[in-house]
Amino acid sequence: MAFLSSRRRRARLAPELDDEPLRRLLKSLLATTKTGTIATTDLCIAQMSRVMNQDTDDWDRRTHRLSVLAEYLSASHLPSAWATREPRNASALVLHAWTRLVQGRSQGRLEDAAKVTESCFRAAEFAPEDPTPWVVLLGVSRLEHWEQQQVFAVWNEVLERDRWNREAYLSMLRYLSPEEAGSRMQVLEFVDALCARMPANAPCAATELTAQVLQYHAVLARGGIEALVARNHWSHGAAAQALDRAAHTWVQPAFFRHAAALADLNLLAYALTAADRWQEARPVFEALRGTVTGWPWHTGGDPLTQFEQAQSRAAA
Repeated sequence: MAFLSSRRRRARLAPELDDEPLRRLLKSLLATTKTGTIATTDLCIAQMSRVMNQDTDDWDRRTHRLSVLAEYLSASHLPSAWATREPRNASALVLHAWTRLVQGRSQGRLEDAAKVTESCFRAAEFAPEDPTPWVVLLGVSRLEHWEQQQVFAVWNEVLERDRWNREAYLSMLRYLSPEEAGSRMQVLEFVDALCARMPANAPCAATELTAQVLQYHAVLARGGIEALVARNHWSHGAAAQALDRAAHTWVQPAFFRHAAALADLNLLAYALTAADRWQEARPVFEALRGTVTGWPWHTGGDPLTQFEQAQSRAAA
């Protein structure tokens, strides 16, 4: 990913980040799905297929595009229609399963876990090198509370295909948290093991800082005195070290090249402002050029408002 101009732009929520083909696809889907006719369904499927057939060996880019489309189309008939028309198309099967997973997360359960699991296995059969069916199945295993041995088996399938898959690492981070199936100690061990062998600019590089932001949010959620002094979380120990490393390297030109780099820079900008490190946050906001992600900004209210207020203060 290249940072072009530091000129400030108006903030905007952009789930596609800087993926221009994906941005055009989302814009087209919004414009053409309003009629709901067979002709527009055909057109939308053709457009999705065309984008997903680009960069077919770039697993990082593929995972990003499918994850964004799944969120965007979670209430749409299009993923189901595509999977029905092309039952041997791995992209169609994964997207359909991922949209069902998004729905399941919002409802707290999957309506038909067996069918979603079957879609993942079929996609894996048709595209055995592709990690995305296993990424979705990892999410299914968490939501359905599979045995830990089964969850780790799915996790290993992802790693065999894409060693530094960003989505998979963030999924496992949440699985190992005290809020789900693990403990704070397991999170620390997971992050330490990753940092010991991961390239500094790997797609999953933000796992460590994500863990610190999640812990910071857990402190805020307790309320009372702990919430009032939560900012101290960033002043010492592993949190300060993680923030130091990210602030020093992430904004370097061309340091990050993965598809979700701007999402990681949003995370860094948020953490720096939470830590009152406004001067260091300024170049991060300049690199973002107004591209905003919902998380983690939404934890303080409307994400655009939170982003713009923090950006203004950093600029001042």
